[in-house]
Amino acid sequence: MTLLTNEFQTQWKSIAPLLSIRNDKEYNTAVKRLNELLDEIGDNEKHPLYSFLDTLGSLIALYEEEHYPIPEADGAGVLRFLMDEQELTQSDLPEIGSQGVVSEILNGKRELNVRQIRALAKRFKVSPAVFM
Repeated sequence: MTLLTNEFQTQWKSIAPLLSIRNDKEYNTAVKRLNELLDEIGDNEKHPLYSFLDTLGSLIALYEEEHYPIPEADGAGVLRFLMDEQELTQSDLPEIGSQGVVSEILNGKRELNVRQIRALAKRFKVSPAVFM
């Protein structure tokens, strides 16, 4: 057993830094490494490094969940975000209704209805679930 332990310890010294994300610097390095692996491996599950790619992706996801949580958002919050991203005004959304209706939705005075959700999902090319 000692021989196996010694061999593993020797190899672990070179592997451990690749499997450790304790701070933003290590996170950025891991993301860069993951992108390089994705460029080389893609979705080829038979590639010898595919399990490493999968493990590294899981480690990155865990770090992101802890350090960069995605805030909860209601339909109005998602709509506001999408409008900001695309530099839209309230009057740019006739599929919802008048500018006044859009304003009421954004201010929480009115909920999005099913017709509006479907129209917004189609317009922004997202799942209707993001507005629910």
